[in-house]
Amino acid sequence: MKPADRVERVPPSGIRKFFELAEEMDDVVSLGVGEPDFSAPWAARTAAIDSLERGKTSYTSNRGRRDLREAIADHVAQWDLSYDPDEEILVTT
Repeated sequence: MKPADRVERVPPSGIRKFFELAEEMDDVVSLGVGEPDFSAPWAARTAAIDSLERGKTSYTSNRGRRDLREAIADHVAQWDLSYDPDEEILVTT
């Protein structure tokens, strides 16, 4: 089946060109489609399986889990940075 002529005349999207350019670069990890170009580490896979087995399958708050936001605030404190996990940290897709 041959596409209609008008479909063949549609130029490639700019974002597609960007993805292809990123694929050619060794020192770039493209997150453009929401996934890296490597497999998830085993620790992350195991944690995901554990969460599934415990029935933790729903979305979190739009701001992200508070315990994670607190951990981020604690982590950046080593560089003398101070962020309020409720007002200044957001973890989202």
